[in-house]
Amino acid sequence: MTSVRLNPLDSAWLFTESRATPNHVGGLLQFKLPKGAPKDYMRRLMTEFRGHREFTAPWNRRLKYAFNKNPVPVWIEDGDIDLEYHVRHAALPWPGGERELGELVGRLQSTPLDLSRPPWECTIIEGLEGDRFALFVKMHHSLIDGVSGMKLLQRAMSPDREKSRKLPPFWASGLPRETRSGMDHSLPTVANAAALALDALRGQARTVPQLVVAFGKMLKGLGTGEGMVVPFTSPLSVLNGRVREKRRFATQQFAMERLRNLAKAAECTLNDVVLAICGGALRRFLEERGGLPDRSLTTGIPVSVRPAGDEDGGNAITFIIATLGTDLADARERLAAIRESVRHAKEHVQSLPKQAMMQYTVLLMAPTILTLLTGIGGRTRPMFNITISNVPGPDKPLYFRGAELVAIYPASIVTHGQALNITCESYAGAMNFGFTGCHASLPSMQRLAVYAEDALVELEAAMVAKPGTVRAKASRRPTGKATGVKKSVAARTSKAKTTGNPAVAKKARPAT
Repeated sequence: MTSVRLNPLDSAWLFTESRATPNHVGGLLQFKLPKGAPKDYMRRLMTEFRGHREFTAPWNRRLKYAFNKNPVPVWIEDGDIDLEYHVRHAALPWPGGERELGELVGRLQSTPLDLSRPPWECTIIEGLEGDRFALFVKMHHSLIDGVSGMKLLQRAMSPDREKSRKLPPFWASGLPRETRSGMDHSLPTVANAAALALDALRGQARTVPQLVVAFGKMLKGLGTGEGMVVPFTSPLSVLNGRVREKRRFATQQFAMERLRNLAKAAECTLNDVVLAICGGALRRFLEERGGLPDRSLTTGIPVSVRPAGDEDGGNAITFIIATLGTDLADARERLAAIRESVRHAKEHVQSLPKQAMMQYTVLLMAPTILTLLTGIGGRTRPMFNITISNVPGPDKPLYFRGAELVAIYPASIVTHGQALNITCESYAGAMNFGFTGCHASLPSMQRLAVYAEDALVELEAAMVAKPGTVRAKASRRPTGKATGVKKSVAARTSKAKTTGNPAVAKKARPAT
């Protein structure tokens, strides 16, 4: 029986898992039923899923522990996979809206995976309004990186509706390469940043002077308000304590054209706009709870960068820390602060030679890795307050079994010291935000999704409004039709009226 060893980072996701901090990532895929779909479409899909017994890696892998000389488990192929366990069915009371769907996904994301089986589950969800259904797929982080997992799901779909009708289930579409370390490391994720840095770290003494200079530049601005954000100078907040096992999940979607227009008007990057939206939403959320720190919250951002003078092509992955401008009430000033902070951080790492940058990333991320391994997360000052990831996805519509994929939302890991994770992915002209949070730490977390829309309206009013144009107040949420935004999980708190968008609530209801 062949086996695949886990690298140290993969093993860490196993060692740091607990009931309160399960280390799996997920993806919520929403589909539109094919035109003329039979009434038993969902029953047929469920039957076909459970009847398909061909598996490819990584779907057929489970852990095996060998306690002789090596306590670290290995991956082996499981020849007896119980699809009645792995493939599940759930139905919302019709007509199920985004809020009900978010509550269900929050419960699914709360439950740890059974590590004696291949660590993945697929839940088919029906009962959504607007002739929609959804799939929620979750996989353990030791098995696959979250973003690579999303790409794995996308690989099992087709841009051709007719060809998609004959596609097998997701687990019949495997990885192009055998090990997780062989995946696309150009993806800007925390796990890939750490893995690349660890692989590149070989202890070359010649890079020590460059590292000393790099960290010296970082510390130079400490206390002056200039330069990069320094790790462990983040304020304490409700986001950074201990967490409990139950999760909340919320979504938001914006038209990419809307975000690009704002980025162009503000002369910044699309990612700067994403961070400003998150910063504005977090400011309002914490201010209403009476928990807004005087100093700005900070974010850890996995980024793809190329060092200055590097001519060998490809991308390098590192990790930067930037401000979210939550101490600034003015949206224009907040975006400017974020833009400058990110620029300083990127210029800093891009000035390093490639080898020095990798070792710099190891040293920068080592404290975070140690808090995971030692269990002290949430009991010390955070290295940064929140992780925000922005990942590019497919720009053309995809189909599965004739059903169009209308949205894809990432669900990520919440752990001690990080009670909230925001991950967004672009797809077919839209930016999809997934908010995953601790249920106990963040009551009414779904309001963040609504406040994200309000933050975007504020930014547009500050940056792109024409002279004399009257803009809506931030506290009033525009309708999906007017703004190109789909209804968030929590948007029932707003007074938006039905616009023909099936995701827009017909009647306002308070979020939990």
